[in-house]
Amino acid sequence: MTVSIPDPPRATGEAVRPPRRALVAGSVGNFIEWYEFGVYGYFATVIAANFFTPEGGNDLEGLVKTYASFALAFFFRPIGAAVFGRLGDRIGRRPVLILVVLLMTAATTLIGLLPTYDTVGAAAPWLLTFLRVLQGLSAGGEFGGAVSIMTEFAPDGRRGLYGAWQSFTVALGLLGGAGVAALLATVLSEQALNDWGWRLPFVLTLPMGLGALWLRLRLEETPAFRGAGDTDKRVGGAVAPLPTPPAAEVARAIVLGAGRIMGWAAAGYTFLVVLPSYLQSTLGASFRQALIATVVANLGFAASIIPAGWLSDRIGRRPVMLAGAALVTVSAIPLLNLLQDTDRSNLVKGMAVFAAGAAVGLMAGPGPAMLAEMFPTRVRYTGLGLAYALSNAVFSGCAGLIITKTIERTGEVDIPAYYTTVTCAISLLALLTLRGDDHRGPLREGRGDRHGDGRGDERGVGRCE
Repeated sequence: MTVSIPDPPRATGEAVRPPRRALVAGSVGNFIEWYEFGVYGYFATVIAANFFTPEGGNDLEGLVKTYASFALAFFFRPIGAAVFGRLGDRIGRRPVLILVVLLMTAATTLIGLLPTYDTVGAAAPWLLTFLRVLQGLSAGGEFGGAVSIMTEFAPDGRRGLYGAWQSFTVALGLLGGAGVAALLATVLSEQALNDWGWRLPFVLTLPMGLGALWLRLRLEETPAFRGAGDTDKRVGGAVAPLPTPPAAEVARAIVLGAGRIMGWAAAGYTFLVVLPSYLQSTLGASFRQALIATVVANLGFAASIIPAGWLSDRIGRRPVMLAGAALVTVSAIPLLNLLQDTDRSNLVKGMAVFAAGAAVGLMAGPGPAMLAEMFPTRVRYTGLGLAYALSNAVFSGCAGLIITKTIERTGEVDIPAYYTTVTCAISLLALLTLRGDDHRGPLREGRGDRHGDGRGDERGVGRCE
């Protein structure tokens, strides 16, 4: 029998530090991840010219290849989620998150140091793609661990708020990337930006990554994981190991979770990352104009995330996320038509993209907590990480590629609106399966254990109405 020794009591001030520290340590990794993905999206046309477009090549075809590399990295996210998630559920959230941030920082920094097509020829796009694969692997391991520590440390009744910080730092990362890109576009000539200026945002990841590493080295392991590691867990007054859900139940929950957030994934990347390239290549906007529109959309996204997470703790995840998916479904086509209208003022267009970003935020705010509540402790890191990674691989990573290639072949400029409308409509159906009371009570610990006390729940993993 293993004897569990309780932690020493903490002073009142010390007791509140682990949750806050978990928020900061989890958030900083997400910031770096999405800062880089934002920078890559914002500089897609520049990267295409430097890595995928030989002298005399087609610019749009180069952009398609750039987004193909972008999508490939996303398809390695589920592999990273499975590998790092399994480690995180076995050895702990803390050591795996440390490893993930090291890999993420190294890969992103090296992108800023890569030789271009003019220097090494056809090797350039392959080197870039290899580093994107490493980023995909690390990003796949980031989300599950970050959300696990945020929600497992969250005080009662505040999981939605704590989990929303993951999505909020996504917005901050995208805004940070857009801000750096806009600053460089302002202070550098177009030639300097294309030649070497684009490298600076990637190299800036190095000091950020070192800061994230320092924060995660100071992080404690979560109480939920420490409790799950005690194989002499008491259930119903008897000593018994904490059970692990059957693989089939976990797989069904992963698919359901991916369906619930596919609208968030697709609309988020379409409005917040792909928009600059779409405005430039399809509507003829300048680089600065496209970045301004994207910054406004990301501001709307950031503004609604924390309130949405907070509200979901009061009224439930379902109504808040349904509202976001429904708003995007009905407004995507009118929004794009408005952006295409040359007679509309920039103020009206700015208000429209701000509102579109805010609608996505209604899904992104409660989303992390919703996923965490679908899985018990022993498979939480793996389960929620895979659900998120699969949804993002298909509906985020492919967004730029699908939209750009379809527009190229058909000439239909409304493709982004069709894409977000269909995905959010499907998400609406999946979100209807959410129970209204999943936001109440503690996270589950074992199979079918909804209350954390072994009483069980007949609906099991990924339970629904």
